[in-house]
Amino acid sequence: MRQRSFTCGLDAAIAVMGGKWKGLILFSLGEGPVRFGALRRAVPGISERMLILQLREMEASGLVHREVHQQVPPKVEYSLTEFGRSLNTALEPLGAWGEEHMERIEAIP
Repeated sequence: MRQRSFTCGLDAAIAVMGGKWKGLILFSLGEGPVRFGALRRAVPGISERMLILQLREMEASGLVHREVHQQVPPKVEYSLTEFGRSLNTALEPLGAWGEEHMERIEAIP
């Protein structure tokens, strides 16, 4: 993420987690460490390439930790950092709002 100044806290939050997939990835990692294949299954519709790109961005911004276990075949697990957990906590009310209003949102043309 490039250096920039933000107009408000919401602007900063959206910059770090913006896009279609990052919120879903954060939610999927909320229960604990997850291997790549399980994460891909937990986020329906995401391509392998897009998941890799999003995870790299999230790792670079400090939201996600990537752990490589030295074994054959290699085992890689992804988990939330404290920073990522705090963002997940902040997004919970937004998710609840979306659940509450899903029918109305789906009806928007």
